[in-house]
Amino acid sequence: MSTEVLKNQLEEAVERWEATTVKKTLAKMPESRDTFTTVSLRPIHRLYTPNDVAETEYESKIGFPGVFPYTRGVHATGYRGKLWTMRQFAGFGSAVDTNQRFKYLLSQGQMGLSVAFDLPTLMGYDADHSLSRGEVGKCGVSISSLEDMEMLFDGIPLEQVTTSMTINAPASVIFAMYLAVAEKQGANLKKISGTLQNDILKEYIAQKEWIYPPRPAMRLITDIFGYCATEVPKWNSISISGYHIREAGATAAQELAFTLRDGIEYVQAGIDAGLDVDEFAPRLSFFFNSHNDFFEEIAKFRAARRIWANVMRYRFQAKDERSWMLRCHAQTAGCTLTAQQPYNNVVRVALQALAAVLGGTQSLHTNSLDETLALPSEHAVTIALRTQQIIAHESGVTNTIDPLGGSYFVEKLTDDLEREALDYIRQIDDMGGMIEAIEQGFPQKEIQEASYQFQKAFERKEKIMVGINEFAQSEDTPVPMLFIEEQVELDQRERLAALRRRRDQEKVEQTLAALEAGARGTANTMPLILDCVRAYATLGEICDRLRPVFGEYHEPAF
Repeated sequence: MSTEVLKNQLEEAVERWEATTVKKTLAKMPESRDTFTTVSLRPIHRLYTPNDVAETEYESKIGFPGVFPYTRGVHATGYRGKLWTMRQFAGFGSAVDTNQRFKYLLSQGQMGLSVAFDLPTLMGYDADHSLSRGEVGKCGVSISSLEDMEMLFDGIPLEQVTTSMTINAPASVIFAMYLAVAEKQGANLKKISGTLQNDILKEYIAQKEWIYPPRPAMRLITDIFGYCATEVPKWNSISISGYHIREAGATAAQELAFTLRDGIEYVQAGIDAGLDVDEFAPRLSFFFNSHNDFFEEIAKFRAARRIWANVMRYRFQAKDERSWMLRCHAQTAGCTLTAQQPYNNVVRVALQALAAVLGGTQSLHTNSLDETLALPSEHAVTIALRTQQIIAHESGVTNTIDPLGGSYFVEKLTDDLEREALDYIRQIDDMGGMIEAIEQGFPQKEIQEASYQFQKAFERKEKIMVGINEFAQSEDTPVPMLFIEEQVELDQRERLAALRRRRDQEKVEQTLAALEAGARGTANTMPLILDCVRAYATLGEICDRLRPVFGEYHEPAF
C-alpha cells in the first residue's frame, strides 16, 4: 500500500471518529445549550463549532492585523512591534502632590502620564468657589490656574512624555493650560502628543459632569478638532469614552454601541463645522472598559475596530486609512472592585488587563486594589503597574498577534456584539442622532434597565461576586489608605488669592471680554481661551464667561 493511500485512509478515519465523537457529545447535552450567561447576561452555548462561524467571511470580516477592517488589530506587528502604553491614572490633592506621584510612577517604568482631576475642576469651578468646599483634591488633582498646571508638570518635559487628561466640560481650558506650560518649557507644539478626553456626550449619558447644553458643548469640541489639526497635529483631540457608560451599568453591547454612536456624532459635527473628515479623524481615539467576562471583553475590542472601520470608510467616505483605524485606551473595571476582601481586586484587575491586551488595546490603566476605599496608595499603585509589566514581559501573550483570532467562540462573540451594537446604532440614527436620543433619555433608560437586570441576577445568585454574595468573610484584612487632609483645600484657596493679587487684572479682563465676544460669534474659541490662560485667568473665570453665552445644562426628568 502506497504512503499516499495510507495517508488518505487515516485522514478519512480521523474525520469519521471526530464526527461520531462530536455527535455523541452533543447528544448527551440538555436540549437547551443556553444555560450560562456572560456578565452582560448574554446567553452562552456550552460548545462552539465551525458551524457557529460558518457565515463569517475571512477576508471581509476578519482578515489580517493592520489590514481593513482591523478586526485583528490596527498594527501589522501587534505587540511584537511595540508594547501598549502603560499609563496609570493619577491625581490627588495639590499639583505638587500629584507631581510627586507622576515622578514616582515614571521612575517605576510607567510609559505615559494620565491626569485625574477633582470634582470642582471637572465642573469648571475654582478651588475657592462655594460649591467646591469639601471636594478640593479629593477625587483628583485640584487645578484652578496656569500656575497650578506649571506645578503639576514641574520637571517633566512635555515634548518627551505623552499625557492623557480626563477632562470633559472644561476640556478647552485645561488643554489650553497644558499647551501654555509646554510653551513655557520651549516645547514645539507640533511635536507634543497625548490625549484629551473631551467627550461631553457620555457625560449626559452616564457620568453627569457637564456645564453647557449639548449643542454649544459640541461647538467647543469641534473648535478643538480644528485647532489641533493645524497647531497640535500629533495630539488626540478626543477620547470617545465607553468606560463611564459601562461603569453606569451598561452591557458590553451597549458600551460598544453608545460609544461608537457618540463617535459618529462627533465626526458629523466636525464635518458640519467645515472640517475635512481626514483632517481630524486620524486623531480621534477611544476609551473602553475592560470588565470581568474575559472572552466577551476580548470580542468587544475586536468588534469595535471592525464597526468603526466600516463606518469611517463607507458612511463618511474617509480616504485616509488612519481615519478607519480605531485606536483605544482601556481601563480595568472600577465597578467590579470590592471593599470586602480587597486583595481579591488584584486578581480581578490582572484578568481584566489580560483581556484588554488580548483584545488589542494601545494603552492601559490597571486599577489599584484599594480604590473602593480611598485614593490609590503608592504601594497599591505599584502592584497595579507591576501587573501590566508581568503580563507584558512574563506571560508570553505578546509573542504572537491576536492569539485568540480564529477561536470559534471569540469569532462568534465578535459577530454577536457587532450585530447588537449595529442594531442600537440604527435605532439612534432613526431618532435623528445621539443628541436627540439623549434628549429623549434613550441611552440613559437602556443602561438603567441593564443595571437593574444585573442587580436582580446578583440577588438571585445567578451572578456571583466573590466575597459579596458568596464566599464572604466576617473580617477583612486591613489595607493602608491614602486620605486628603483639609489643609489641601485651605492651601489651594490661599494660592489662588495670592495669584489674583499678583496678576495683571486689566489684561485678564481684556482676554475674558475677547473670549465672550468670540463665543457670541463664530470664532474658534481655542486661541481666545489660550490668551486668557496666558494672562492667568482662572478656570472658573473662563467658564463663567461662557455660561451666559451658552447657558447651563439641566437634565430633564425622563
